[in-house]
Amino acid sequence: MTSEPVFLADALASFTERWSPRIVAAVNDYDVRIAKVEGEHVWHVHDHTDEFFLVLDGELHIGLREPAGERTVVLPRGSVFTVPRGTEHKPYAPAPAAILMFEPTGTLTVGDRHDEVPDHVDATTGHALG
Repeated sequence: MTSEPVFLADALASFTERWSPRIVAAVNDYDVRIAKVEGEHVWHVHDHTDEFFLVLDGELHIGLREPAGERTVVLPRGSVFTVPRGTEHKPYAPAPAAILMFEPTGTLTVGDRHDEVPDHVDATTGHALG
């Protein structure tokens, strides 16, 4: 990690892959990750951690399977949402979007349990910028 400021627009311009997060900073034992997203991710669960989303550009939908049933939250640009640990969820972007996430370092993008991972989703703990 660098001790220099990271300009998110420049960081986002440095890669083209969808659903392949880049680590832009660290806060204690958490990674701050950015990603370009479009289309569907995969249903997955993080058993031991919440997952925080901030929509930087575009719109993100997150399908949730909760005890009360299934629902979708719609996050326009500038909104935040936290998926509680243990909640099965599936992010989806109807058009190209950019997001920022906070997750414990080493957290897999496809969680602890998940459906089959499609080719367009990168099962990773995040990539370094550059």
